[in-house]
Amino acid sequence: MTPDQYCQEQAARSGSSFYYSFLFLEPQERRDITALYAFCRAVDDAVDEPGDPAVARARLDWWREELGRLYAGSPQHPVSRALVPAIERCDLAQESFTEIIDGMEMDLDHAGYADFHELALYLHRAAGVVGMLSAEIFGYQDRQTLKYAHTLGLAFQLTNIIRDVGEDARRGRIYLPRDELERFGVPERDVLETRHSAAFERLMAFQLARAQEHYQRAEALLPEADRWRQRAGLVMAAIYRATLDEIAADGFHVLDRRIALTPLRKFWLAWRTLRRERRRHRRWRKTRAAA
Repeated sequence: MTPDQYCQEQAARSGSSFYYSFLFLEPQERRDITALYAFCRAVDDAVDEPGDPAVARARLDWWREELGRLYAGSPQHPVSRALVPAIERCDLAQESFTEIIDGMEMDLDHAGYADFHELALYLHRAAGVVGMLSAEIFGYQDRQTLKYAHTLGLAFQLTNIIRDVGEDARRGRIYLPRDELERFGVPERDVLETRHSAAFERLMAFQLARAQEHYQRAEALLPEADRWRQRAGLVMAAIYRATLDEIAADGFHVLDRRIALTPLRKFWLAWRTLRRERRRHRRWRKTRAAA
């Protein structure tokens, strides 16, 4: 199995919504973004799978060493080897990958966050940096696209936090800021013991509104000239926002279940978004040609 095939298998097996956003990319972009996804999956699993914090830290330390080997030209892991073309083609910085590992390590140091300001560093490392690396892989003309990508990454992570409240609680983690839990009258114990309530629904409606605001802000930041190149992120946003709609329609019952779209619906949303963006891109090109 080649490194690219290994990464492709990891992406397909996960069932992640990211997989569907990659389907319509050009082959080189698809290989590069899939390798980035596989890296993020690997370091995330390094923390979540062992159960023992000491083992998790040792695994993250190995990945830090592997980054050094990767940038020195001697990667060992299939994911690292698959990343080589993307790093060379897009001049991706080693520090960005280190920040992603730092974000995963925060899960070992923080069972919760005092407020949104404290959570923001985690969001930046775990998702904002990934968004900017993705934008580099897809390409852009206007550097404001990096701000779009960072904001979109935050929106994705805020969606993950909403969707995975129960799953995270079973690992002893609460990403909902403590001051917001207090404001809405939801004790941490209720989250950890998966007790749903009207107060919890109001808290989650607040979280959902913030995530939607980030999606809106991200799209407003995206320059028209770069929309087509960044279409994978727009596909992903469509899938994630539809997931938020499903969560709200289900009354925010995320403590005892994981609400997700079917593969068929994800594919349909990806196809519909791509068709819309293709039409928009053609209109933009015609307008530019006529100017």
